[in-house]
This record gives sequence, structure tokens and C-alpha cells, in this order.
Amino acid sequence: MDVRDWSVRVLLVPFALLLLAGCSGTKVTSKASSQLGKYPVRTIALIPFETIATPQAIEVSGPAFPVPSGARRSDMTVGVSPTTDQSVRQTHRVPASAGEKITDLMWTKLKARSGLRLLSPNESVRVAREISAGTATEPISAHTIAQRLGADAALSGKVLVYQERVGSRLGADPPAAVGFEVKLVAPDGTILWEGNYYEKQRPMTEDFLGFVQRYGVFVTAEELAAYGATELADAFPYGGAAGEAK
Repeated sequence: MDVRDWSVRVLLVPFALLLLAGCSGTKVTSKASSQLGKYPVRTIALIPFETIATPQAIEVSGPAFPVPSGARRSDMTVGVSPTTDQSVRQTHRVPASAGEKITDLMWTKLKARSGLRLLSPNESVRVAREISAGTATEPISAHTIAQRLGADAALSGKVLVYQERVGSRLGADPPAAVGFEVKLVAPDGTILWEGNYYEKQRPMTEDFLGFVQRYGVFVTAEELAAYGATELADAFPYGGAAGEAK
């Protein structure tokens, strides 16, 4: 093989990887407000994540996982897309514990960012209870909690999909699937930033880079959630990366 042939092959490698990356689809999206620069944020109230109650359709004899209609948009909605696929034979509710797990993951990831002070979810719950005074009212808004705690913003979220794999690390049907959204709101109600993550692990033939990222095995829902939390924390518009002054 001459030098020219070798050079061409070297150049084709990153191009092929880009094509494979495109096939894997977007798992994480992030959208910042045009008003972001007007809101210096140092203190953030973290509100416990909610979980949706709408059952999610599960395929028991195929690799696909029907996703809520809004799960691929930054403004995720709750509705479930209709399906007539005969392989769908059961439904699954997002477990209540999923909200707590992802709240803890976001707490850990954002606490590691420099220049930020996070108020614990317990503080947000305490304030919400004080405002409602034990009465059956509508959920307290995120910006109201930020106001009461004297925070620069409040971060809330919703878990839309949390399906554990059925199988093992060597093979799963269906594989794990996780989807959740986060939203950062200023005390005046302005939405400063939104991010969301959705991933249903797919085999190597459908998502080469994603499968390599998982070291060639089928991971658990918690492992997918940890990946999503890491990616969203990295995309967070305030604070610096761990160890970075900002």
C-alpha cells in the first residue's frame, strides 16, 4: 500500500464515524433563552423531579420502544403516541422511584460544577408545604419556590420514560429506555434553559457509537439515566466544569 492509499483511508475513518454518529440520533438537546445574559445565576433551588402517570407501551417481541409523542422535543409532553403494532401487548408506568433517582443524579452532577450553590430538594419540598399549608392545591410553581428561597433560579424536571431492560448485559428484549426533561426558571417566571434526554439502547447495527459508549453491553435504566444526567450537566449554561474556575 502506498502513502496516498494510506492517507485516503485515514481521512475516511473520521468521515465514517460522523456518518455512524448521524445514524445514532440525538439523545440530548439543550436550549438556552435569549435573555440568559441578563440573569446571573449562582444559587439554584433543586425541585424533586416528577414522574408521569400515563402508562408507556412496551414491545415484548421487538427492539422498538414507542415513545411519548413529545419525548424527542425540548418541550416534552405527556401524551403517548397511538400504535397499532401487534407486538405491543402490555404497558408500563414510570416507577415513582425514578424521579428520586434522577433528582439525585442531577444533584450530584450539578454540585460538581464550580461557581454554583445548590439548595437541596428537601428545602424546596419544605417551602412548597409551607405555601400550601397542607391544603389540596395546585402544585407550587418553580419560580415561586425560587422566590421564597431567595434563589437565583429553580431547576425542575419530569421523568417521561423509565423502562428497565428485560434480559442481561449480553442481550435484552426490550433493552432499557430512559427519557426526562429539565427546566431552569428565574424567580420572575422566565425560562432560562431547557434540556432533555431520551435514549432507548439499540444494538450495534443501529447505533454503533452508542453501543461502543456502553462497552458493547446492554446497560440498565439507571446507567442510561446517569449518562443523561452527565450530558445535561455538561450542557448546563451556568457554573464551570469540575475544577474549573468560573
